[in-house]
Amino acid sequence: GRTGVRPEIARTYLGMLNAGITPVVHEYGSLGCSGDLAPLAHCALAAMGEGPVRRADGSRTDATTALAEHGIPAVVLAEKEGLALINGTDGMLGMLCLAIADLRMLLHTADIATAMSVEGLLGTDHVFAADLQALRPQPGQAISADNIRKVMADSPIRLSHDTDDCPRVQDAYSLRCAPQVTGAAWDTLAHAAQVAGWELAAAIDNPVVTLDGRVESNGNFHGAPVAYVLDFLAIVAADVASMSERRTDRFLDKARNNGLPPFLADDPGVDSGHMIAQYTQAAIVSELKRLAAPASVDSIPSSAMQEDHVSMGWSAGRKLRRSVDGLTRVLAIELLTAARGLGLRAPLLPSPATGAVVAALREGVHGAGPDRFLAPEIEYAVHLVSSGRALAAAEAVTGPLA
Repeated sequence: GRTGVRPEIARTYLGMLNAGITPVVHEYGSLGCSGDLAPLAHCALAAMGEGPVRRADGSRTDATTALAEHGIPAVVLAEKEGLALINGTDGMLGMLCLAIADLRMLLHTADIATAMSVEGLLGTDHVFAADLQALRPQPGQAISADNIRKVMADSPIRLSHDTDDCPRVQDAYSLRCAPQVTGAAWDTLAHAAQVAGWELAAAIDNPVVTLDGRVESNGNFHGAPVAYVLDFLAIVAADVASMSERRTDRFLDKARNNGLPPFLADDPGVDSGHMIAQYTQAAIVSELKRLAAPASVDSIPSSAMQEDHVSMGWSAGRKLRRSVDGLTRVLAIELLTAARGLGLRAPLLPSPATGAVVAALREGVHGAGPDRFLAPEIEYAVHLVSSGRALAAAEAVTGPLA
């Protein structure tokens, strides 16, 4: 409330959302201050029955046609409503909420991928014990370690070298310290979700209508609080992806993969195995590191110097969407590689949970063998991750992860 719009305006937006009518919003146009003016104007335009939109099936049409197809009357704006619909942080906030939902799924997937890599590389799960994690009471760390333990539970591969004469003393950091990194990501995500929750409950319009009827100017449209966490999450995506890539690389190195063939190749020296898949990961991780540079520290004055400090939160949101996509692809390649590594440990079997993820992959991707066209297999793995099917496969065994 407090923005001075009629309830039918909210009902129109709700109707468009439920009908899957998506206004076509251009990528550039917002500085994240005085609100996401241009992007939000495109949304308001659609509610007025103007401008291009996409239907739920993705097809493009004009707003008048789309509204009519669902019996939604186009709005005729009254006093104050036009300004209320374009002011504020709703554009960048929407991107933040979408990223939070995606990252919750991806961090669970990162914990699953870690478990698969530790298992496939003959690492130990002793370091993930609850009492060791409790020595450093970071909440996310405990969550991540608990997830990894659940996914690795009852692994015949792990049990095969859980002996007094096992030569493994300390695993590499990308294995041993995964809960510390992914756990910190969980805590950062929790902070971002708290900021998003506050913003969802906020009146970020200017001016606002107060409870006693005053119309007052204010600065609540400034996007700094949202911009900061959008940038923070891009750092998280880059670092989680960076650790994932390091685990994948260990699988491919004969000196570090504990008995697996070089590059997991069928005929080392002739076949390339997953060498180029790791190249792909490395290229994405490099880009994610560039995307981790904050947008919110920049400001370009506008509006004849009236708006002399802006948040660039919209740019931070756009950047984060690319980071989320990149993290998805990096984790997918780790799952693909870890699954191949686990298969090469036969006749030893993986844990029931990791085995379920491997089985889901095998519905569209063959196991180890001679070189073949990898791009379709990577894309299948990407869809398995982005759709949540990889997480669902593990949770079908473990129950809901923390």
